Amino acid sequence: MNKTELINALAEKSTMTKKDAAVALDGVIDVISTALTAGDTVTLIGFGTFGVKEKAAREARNPRTGEIVKIKASKAPYFKAGKGLKEKVNQ
Repeated sequence: MNKTELINALAEKSTMTKKDAAVALDGVIDVISTALTAGDTVTLIGFGTFGVKEKAAREARNPRTGEIVKIKASKAPYFKAGKGLKEKVNQ
């Protein structure tokens, strides 16, 4: 399912128009992104948790040349499914 299909499904499930559903979805994505950028986690009970993990700096090897390359520390977003979502998927 892509974003357009998600907007269409959201509009069908609710009383919103497709335009309103698109605005709502964009708003949710923006709020979650802003919270993660600020270092917060977003927990939706029964669905899951969005968060950010910090990756330490490390050294890696270029497989083509064998040269050692330094990789900077970085942050990566993650999603951990909640109990309700796991149960629904496994039915």
